[in-house]
Amino acid sequence: MLLIADTGATRRITLNNPAKHNAFDAGIIAELTAAFTAASADAGVRAVVLDGAGPSFCAGADAAWMRASAALGEAENRADALLLSDMLHAVDSCAKPVIAVAHGFVFGGGVGLIACADLVIARTAVKFRLSEVRLGLIPATIGPFVIGKIGAGQARRWFLTAEDFGADAAVAMGLAHVHTDDAEAQIAAWLAALALGAPGGIADAKRLIADLAGQPVTDALRADTADRIAARRASAEGREGLAAFLGKRQPNWVSNA
Repeated sequence: MLLIADTGATRRITLNNPAKHNAFDAGIIAELTAAFTAASADAGVRAVVLDGAGPSFCAGADAAWMRASAALGEAENRADALLLSDMLHAVDSCAKPVIAVAHGFVFGGGVGLIACADLVIARTAVKFRLSEVRLGLIPATIGPFVIGKIGAGQARRWFLTAEDFGADAAVAMGLAHVHTDDAEAQIAAWLAALALGAPGGIADAKRLIADLAGQPVTDALRADTADRIAARRASAEGREGLAAFLGKRQPNWVSNA
């Protein structure tokens, strides 16, 4: 159900069940978890592009999978939900920057997947919907990732009304960053910018965002950030970056790319 291809240091992961609008089931969740775990650990990968084949990025949960879940007990449903959460965490915590392209239907869990990406393109005709309450459910498993991206104020509307919203609204609320139909040009521009950053520095910057988001500025937090920058300055990348800047040359992670 996934297509995975490398072009240079970029790995493209494509949801590939267009007949079902790339809806989730247990198989695709397991494949995505494995794919992002592998990409995160692969030193040859500098960035990941996530998109969907066919008319939609991801229309949420597959109908047959939902039908089967309705016959499960609470414990089995909890285990099922944890597998989805594990997949979202694998995307969210991937050490490599993740670029996602949202098009067509992006419903329910598809919104959660988009929320886990670092850089998001929304195509003009995209239709987002957090539809769970209309099914008697709640967006619980995806909730931490979506609220982390759009904030509680926006979630109060979209979680409760299950209204459709488009590309402009997604950009305005912070779910997406750019509204364009020239996705490949935007991907190329972001990849070029990312290539200038140190791979370890980018991974540490992602961890910094995750760890600092929503935290009060305490003495312990300030000490932690001082520790982090000290470690970066003393690292091989930090020393190389400073030497390259002073020597008016490209650092080795750019010149060797």
